This record gives sequence, C-alpha cells and structure tokens, in this order.
Amino acid sequence: MPIPEKREKEDKQEFVARCMGSEIMKKDYPDNKQRIAVCLSQSTKTKSNFFDQVLDILGFSLSYNDCESCGDSEEITSSNIIIPKNTDYLDYHDTDTEEIDAELIIAKYEYEDPVTHEVFYFNKIGNYKKNNRYLVFQGKASEYQNRKVTLNKPFRTPKGPKKFSVYVKNEKGNIVKVNFGDPNMKIKKYIPERRKSFRARHNCDNPGPKWKARYWSCKAW
Repeated sequence: MPIPEKREKEDKQEFVARCMGSEIMKKDYPDNKQRIAVCLSQSTKTKSNFFDQVLDILGFSLSYNDCESCGDSEEITSSNIIIPKNTDYLDYHDTDTEEIDAELIIAKYEYEDPVTHEVFYFNKIGNYKKNNRYLVFQGKASEYQNRKVTLNKPFRTPKGPKKFSVYVKNEKGNIVKVNFGDPNMKIKKYIPERRKSFRARHNCDNPGPKWKARYWSCKAW
C-alpha cells in the first residue's frame, strides 16, 4: 500500500501525526521506530540529517504514545540524592508540595579486596571483582540517614541524568526520585502545534501516576 503523502500547506508535525496514525502504516510498519523513520523521511526531502528532522518535528521525545524515553524513577541513595538550591526549583503553581524526611540508603553490602584490603559497597549480593581479584563478602552494612526533601516540586539537574528531577511518593508510599526531560532538547510549548503534538503522542490527557516520568513530562508541556 502507498505511504501517505504530505498535503499542500500541511504542517510537518500534522503530517507526521497523520502518517503515524494511519492504519496502513501501522499494518505495514508495526514497529514505532521504523514507522516514524518512514514518516519523517516522507515529510521532507530538504533535510538529509535524520537527527535534525527528529529535533525539528518531534522536539522532546522519539517515542509514540508512550514515554519510556522521558525518564525513570529510582530509589534514593547516597550517590543520586540531590538537594537543590531554591533557584533550581520550577514553578508549577502546585499546592501539594511538602517538605519531608527521606530515608537515605548509604550502603547495603560490604566487600573487601583480599590483597589491598580496600572496602567496596554494593546494592546487591554478588560476585564482584577488582583488579582481576574476587572481592570477599564482609556482610550486610546497611546504614540509613534522614535528609529533608520537598515532594512534588520539580527542579533542574544540570549534571543529569535528565534535565529535571522531582521527589514523589510511589505506589508503596516510598519516596523516589523521578528523572525526566531530555537535557539536549528544549521544551517548545510556546509553539501551539508542538505542544499539541507532544501531548497527543504521550496521551497527556491521561498522564498516569506521579511516580512516572510521563506525568511530569506532560506537566512540563
């Protein structure tokens, strides 16, 4: 079956959305990444750089109707906890922010180098090697420390892993850090067509729970 063609005066974003939603394309190209590559190629013949097309048309994410690339959520540990400055916080005009003590995991399991006696800590029990030597398990060494964090208030993370992070409670009531937003791309919600396209691709009318990156990515748009 023929691939949809861009109509005269049709916006590139509108064409890509129409092409991606085409039943013919879904049948012929069931893989989202393959389908989006074909639609992007069909949308313009003037750009030879595929990545430039992605940035120009999709902006924030390569995914379609999902948001796996938006980010992730992780358990708070000593290596990933961030205490942001006041200037790092984003103003989402929320009223459900709350300052709370988070139980910070310092370490879990201790291992020792049998030659140098250097100590290492790991989150899981396993067989670990350093300098081509197996480390010797020394036992459980979990330590906990309370640190104050503000829930439901996103903040910028210049050092990554994503553009923004936010502390929230997950479905089990535990505090986790949700990382979201591509640090290499700009949010262009001031362009109505791009905002509409992003929100449609990620089903932002139903953004899911707060402990998922899609919720906060949708909120940003």
